[in-house]
Order: sequence, then C-alpha cells, then structure tokens
Amino acid sequence: MSSEETMAIAVPDLGTELRADRFLDRELSWLAFNQRVLELAEDPNLHLLERVNFLAIFASNLDEFFMVRVAGLKRRIATGLAVTSSSGLSPQDVLSEISREAHLLQSRHASLFIDTIKPAMREKGIRIVRWAALDEAEKSSLHDYFQNQIFPVLTPLAVDPAHPFPYISGLSLNLAVVVRNPDNGKEHFARVKVPPLLPRFVRIPGNTGVTDARFVPLEDIIGEFMGLLFPGMDVLQQHTFRVTRNEDLEVDEDEGENLLVALEKELLRRRFGPPVRLEVANDINPQVLELLIRELDISDEDVYHLPSPLDLTGLFEIASLKRADLHYPPHPVITNRFLQPVEDKDVSIFAAMRQRDILVHHPYESFSTSVQAFVEQAAADPKVLAIKQTLYRTSGDSPIVDALIDAAEAGKQVLALVEIKARFDEQNNIAWARKLEQAGVHVVYGIVGLKTHCKLALVIRQEGNQLKRYCHVGTGNYNPKTARFYEDYGLFTSRDSVGEDLTKLFNQLSGYAPDSQFKSLLVSPNGVRQGLLERIQREIDFKAAGHDARIRVKVNSLVDEEIIDALYKASNAGVKVEVLVRGMCALRPGVPGLSENITVRSVLGRYLEHSRIFGFNGGGDPALFIGSADMMHRNLDRRVEALVRISQPDHIKELNGFFDLAMDDNSASWHLGADGKWSRHQYTLEGTPLTDVQDHIMADVYSKRKSRV
Repeated sequence: MSSEETMAIAVPDLGTELRADRFLDRELSWLAFNQRVLELAEDPNLHLLERVNFLAIFASNLDEFFMVRVAGLKRRIATGLAVTSSSGLSPQDVLSEISREAHLLQSRHASLFIDTIKPAMREKGIRIVRWAALDEAEKSSLHDYFQNQIFPVLTPLAVDPAHPFPYISGLSLNLAVVVRNPDNGKEHFARVKVPPLLPRFVRIPGNTGVTDARFVPLEDIIGEFMGLLFPGMDVLQQHTFRVTRNEDLEVDEDEGENLLVALEKELLRRRFGPPVRLEVANDINPQVLELLIRELDISDEDVYHLPSPLDLTGLFEIASLKRADLHYPPHPVITNRFLQPVEDKDVSIFAAMRQRDILVHHPYESFSTSVQAFVEQAAADPKVLAIKQTLYRTSGDSPIVDALIDAAEAGKQVLALVEIKARFDEQNNIAWARKLEQAGVHVVYGIVGLKTHCKLALVIRQEGNQLKRYCHVGTGNYNPKTARFYEDYGLFTSRDSVGEDLTKLFNQLSGYAPDSQFKSLLVSPNGVRQGLLERIQREIDFKAAGHDARIRVKVNSLVDEEIIDALYKASNAGVKVEVLVRGMCALRPGVPGLSENITVRSVLGRYLEHSRIFGFNGGGDPALFIGSADMMHRNLDRRVEALVRISQPDHIKELNGFFDLAMDDNSASWHLGADGKWSRHQYTLEGTPLTDVQDHIMADVYSKRKSRV
C-alpha cells in the first residue's frame, strides 16, 4: 500500500555507517517519560488535586509497563528469543537498568505522596487517616460498613497441607495474615484479597462537607476486623502486598477459527500470567516475605519495598473530588466555528463539508458537536445509504455505537471495523462487537495478522443522481469520554480523492483488495513508512538544491530505527528537524556529526498529547499529514494505520503554528539532551513562567470562535 503521488521517488538508501550508540533504549526512555509525569506531581505550582491525579497516572502507567513491557522482556529472555536492543544493551542489562530505575522512581513516588502531598491535602481539609486516628463514633460507623459491604465478599484462603498456596491475581491488593491456633500453638498463613470493586479509600461516614473529606484505606478497615474472618484463632500479623503479572496477549489469528472465541480464551489465560513484580509494605515480616518470594517464584530484584498504603492508583477517586479551588480552571470547550449553529439552528455537517475541509482540535473544540454529531446526523439522514467506521477504543455507553445501531435498524448499510485486540479494552470491545452484530451491523475484525489502529469514518449519501462521500480521518479514538482530555486532531472532508481512498481502504479491511493504491492517504503496513522516508529524502534533496528545508514530527513515540536513521541523514544534510514527542524517544538529538540539527521537545500537561502530525517544507509546497501512526515497528509494520494529507492553506498554517508554539524556547516543555536526559524548562532566567502550550491554544481557539475566515 503506497501513495501514487510519491511512487516515482526512490526510498533513500540509509546505509549502515552511522555510529553504533545512536539509539537510546526504548524501555528506559519510557521510564524517563513516566518520570516526567512524576515531575508534574512534584510541581508545587500545580493545583493540588491535579498533582494527586498525576500521582495516580504515574502508578497506573507503571502497572501497565510491568504487565506488558517488562513481562514481554522476561518472556523473551526465558524462551531464548531476546536479542541485544538497538541501544546496544543486552536483554539482561536492560532488565537490570529497568529494575534500578523503577525502584528509584517508585520510592520517589511513594515519598512524594507521604511527605508532601498528604500534608498538603490535610491543609485543604482532605485527609487520609489510619484507624487509630478515628473517634469512637467513626469506628462504629465503619464497623457497620464492614459488616454490610465488606465482610460478605471477603474470602480468607488458608495455606496448609490441605490448602496449597492460593493464586494471587494481578494488580490485586492483598493481606498476608499469620494466625495462631490457641489450642495447640501452631501458626498458619492465610491470604485475604482486598475487594477491588470497593472504594480504595473509604470516605468516613459523616464527612460529607465540600471542604472536609476524610478517608481511611480499605485494608485498614479489613485489618481491624480480621479476627471475624478467623473465629477461634489469634491474628498475629498482617501485611499488605501486591503482585503484577504478565498480562500481554498472545493470539494466533492464523490458528484461531474464530478470532472472538480465541481472544476470549486468551483473556482467561491472561489472569494466570507469571508474576513480574511484587510490591510489599516496608514493615513486612522477613519470614512472610520469604514465603511470598518462594511461592510466587519471583526474584529479589523484582521485590519493591514501599511505605503503606500500596496501590496509589486509588488516588484517582480522591483526585476527582469536586473542589474547584484545587483543580485547573476550566477551559471553555467550544464548537468549531464552521459547525456552530446559525440563528439557533443546528448546522448540517454535510453542508458545511461541501463548502470546505474542516479541521477540529480536541478537546479545545467539542467532540460531541463535531465527530459525534457527524455520525448521528448520518444515522438520522434518510439520504445516507451507508456508514463505514473503525472502532478501536470506545466507551461503554458510546453514543457513536448507539448511532451505528440506529442507522442499521433504519435499514442503512453499516460496517463497523472493531479492533477487539486493543490492549486492555479487549473485553469491552468484544461486548460491543456482539451488540452491533445483534443490531444488524456488519462487524469485521480487520486483516489477519494486523491490528487495525486507523481512525476513519466514511458516509455515503445520495445527492440527486449521484453518490457523495463524506469522510472523517482522525488521530484519536471514537471515544467521547477520552476526547475530553486527549489532545487530537480530526479532518472532515468531502474531497473526492480522500473519499476514493477510504472506499478502497474499507474494501481492503472487509474483503480482499491487497493491491490498493492511494492518492491522499499513506496507509501502513507499507505506505506510511515508505511515504515518510520518501518525504524525508525530498527535504534532503531540496536542501541540496538551496531551498529552505525542514521536517516536523509530532508523535507519542519515536523508536523506529529506520525512521530515526533517516532523520539523522537529514540532519547531516543540514535539514532542520523538530520532534515533539510525548512518550518514548530513541533518537539522540544534538550530537555533533549526527544530529546537531535535530531538536526534541516534550509537552505534558492537563491534556494527554495524542495527535500525530508530520510536516515537510516541500520546497515551498508544504506537505502536512495527520493520522494514527506512531513511529514504532508495530505501527509501521504490523498495523493498519492511515495518514491523510492536509490541503487547505489555513489548516497548514494552523498546524505549523502549533509546532511554532510547542518548539519555541519561550514555551514550557521538556528538552531532550544528547546524553539522553530530559530537563524541564518552565521559567525564564528571571523566574517568569514560560508559556503554557495548552492554555495558549485554548485561548487562541476561543478567540477565533466567531471567525469563519
């Protein structure tokens, strides 16, 4: 799959003469990203509950890193399939560096919560207290809560010759309990799982005021009444611990007769993956710890000693407290100026798209009045004959899915490409796939061996004696909930070339069309890599011809070696390269003779930077693309991804303006150095705060809300 407009240009010969140490390690780069998240939590100038939220995000991110990345590396080492990484580190060296860095980060994270955030919360009337700090009335209320809400769902599991060591589910919080039989003096070990569906931090009854919120950890309540679980026994010890397991999926699509059934079986197997991390309270009894290490078959370097309470993902609940004074000031989300009602009448999105392409920027511009309205209007419009859409991640009560069901029930042809292998959303996507099928939607699961990650919607409408195609190509998922805090772009267009391309692509995804050629799209697993390499080579050629050449890239991750090598080549040719990356970056910028013309920045803030943009000066004919692809092997070689070329001058100006702002030294961001270290830049030399990129964009979008120029 490649672009017709670039087929005449040869893919650059990147050679192998570049220095061997030119790549940063991707796993350590990811840990550096999560450190940047932690630095936001450490920032005393951020609103308190936003700092709490970043603490929870850090914990959640690290859980996923261990479940997928560390687990995958351990599995490859165990099976003998692991190879030296592109950074030159051996698999075991990478694992050791991960362990060293992760131990430091988790300790830093826990200390920040205990020593800084908890006292700051207390000053604002939000307190997490231990059982001993409660008064008698509060203890009595929580005793009732225990009896009614907790005790019925607890299951103590003993360990003795008749009861083998129980299975410990991944990410569950547990109590290791030592009890003694007073009749014979024998001690026994038992495990009690803290119920995951109950609040991690229980609000103490009677504390319902806005500025007075007190919480107690759930395990404290269980611990206080532990004797009720073991009547006739003496409870001697209890210690909290938590296990992280391998939860990556392995589904053989070629062998699976039914992908849905195969995936459901694999989801069941996931629950029993081997442990990769053991978190324990730092006051745990050495003998109890020795038992856990032995029974879980885990190494000492995979044990993390932390202060209680464990599992700070539970802080999401506290971060969501409705305390406006402790959150970011609200941004006014508005409708894109070309979709705003006229004289209190809703605009026909199809009429607006016939006049021009429309570029929307979420969450600054509303998802519900643009993307969601596009699908809902299509479902309700009697002139619409067919709707085709990809669904990668969507919410459990998605109005997008509801609109597709309505359209199918109205007799329209509806095709939903549901990617049921979207990591950690598999179960949710299976449920929605079945609901769509039951409503008469044609549900397909893409191409065997490839994950469908592109964000596409195609509407076919009868207009007179012709069929007109209306398209949406986005950088983010069709999920109204995440659209409120994910930064993404989306293009609405009725351009014939894009409509033809989407028609071909959907035919390829639902049927057999492997030789499709595209005009306005770059489509992986072949066309995105080839198309971007060709564009990079063009900039090198333009520079050699004396033209102003520049390459701009905004992605979540940049770790693909071939793309990075091409950017190094461009830098050596004198081409200015600007990279804006949220997460992993294996490129080493600013190295003389390698990358002195490359600048790498990272912007993190209240919104999760999620859009992917690729810009090329083009010798005066700029080429800008937006789409779903990150610069990773999986996106370029093992996924169906799509980038669409932006054609309107005002959109090109807007996207370049985004880069101008984010890459400006006067904007707050993190800078990546030649040594692979990230440094935060948020103040001028005089101590004045640098421009907040996301606040600036919101103000700019708001100021243009009435302009249709």
